[in-house]
Amino acid sequence: MAHKSVFDASAVKSEFEVAGINPNFIPIIWKHVLQNPNCMWDEIPSLPVAVYSLLRSKFKPSTSTLHSALDSIDQTTTKLLIKLKNGEFVEAVIMRYDTRLGKYNGKPRPGGLRSTLCISSQVGCKMGCNFCATGSMGFKSNLSSGEILEQLVHATRIASIRNVVFMGMGEPLNNYSAVVEAIRVMTAPPFQLSPKKITISTVGVIHAISKLHRDIPNLNLAVSLHAPVQEIRCQIMPAARAFPLERLMNALRDYQACSQQKIFIEYIMLDGVNDEEQHAHQLGKLLETFEVVVNLIPFNPIGSLSRYKTSDDQKVAIFQIILRGTYNIRTTVRKQMGQDISGACGQLVVNLPGKGLVVNLPGKGSSRSADHITDIEDLRI
Repeated sequence: MAHKSVFDASAVKSEFEVAGINPNFIPIIWKHVLQNPNCMWDEIPSLPVAVYSLLRSKFKPSTSTLHSALDSIDQTTTKLLIKLKNGEFVEAVIMRYDTRLGKYNGKPRPGGLRSTLCISSQVGCKMGCNFCATGSMGFKSNLSSGEILEQLVHATRIASIRNVVFMGMGEPLNNYSAVVEAIRVMTAPPFQLSPKKITISTVGVIHAISKLHRDIPNLNLAVSLHAPVQEIRCQIMPAARAFPLERLMNALRDYQACSQQKIFIEYIMLDGVNDEEQHAHQLGKLLETFEVVVNLIPFNPIGSLSRYKTSDDQKVAIFQIILRGTYNIRTTVRKQMGQDISGACGQLVVNLPGKGLVVNLPGKGSSRSADHITDIEDLRI
């Protein structure tokens, strides 16, 4: 039987329970593995003898390997290519923010350097959004909770991670149990991330949204809306047919009533498709009764897959002005990071044209100076 990741929490806890071993030793093991890459089990001090035997027979410190880490020219972004035990690859992206720069509401922004990790939940994605490179891969497999956590482990050895966003490859709520288990470990020792610093992004898997607040209170929810009417959503997001807009908005209304938290609305700007003034008014009317932050996302072209063009700066600015001025909806424009390494939003894809060869589709984006809020953490304010 293949050894599992020691970060597969349910498997570890189950084996400890069967063996009659105190589960309080598990965070000690995780902490040692975090601090000592490629460690041997016998190197962990002060564990009961039965623990060493169990670990050797059932678990590995890591079932994935960091295949490569590619830095952007400006050093703000590092894209991690991670090889799984089944030979597949996933990508995760570290984004570094200097919050000492700029102001918020006219006052100096508090804090300093911090890093956000964009994490994957699946190999590929079955949602098929036709503006997203990952969608071109199709769906290959779900990640285990250990494989999700190992992305954080690999990233922690490169940067001190303060925020985690499930905005990488895959639809997190289609791998619900593994994602929830991974987040529960992230919020416990030794990781100890606050749920308020973790964001799940979904295209709108209605039945899972309804469970999310109960299972993980205080988590951030981001919804990839991308269009204000069902017809356009289905055009650019085929999976939207399974999640009618009216039912989705009702689920979000119920979620907000329970959680009392802002919901982040992600809206990719596609020239001539969803970026006209009429679309801004439709979106404003759809959201005006909610507590939301709308994040306008400049489209990142994805090489030969691009059937869309990036909205120009003036269109984005007008769209933002309508949402803010007419509907009083807080609206930001996402700062683009990592385009030179194909690590920006919508560009994560792994192609394997030849054995052992890993290629990313090239992406070339535009730079923008529109009112950027730098990090998901700032959007909560």
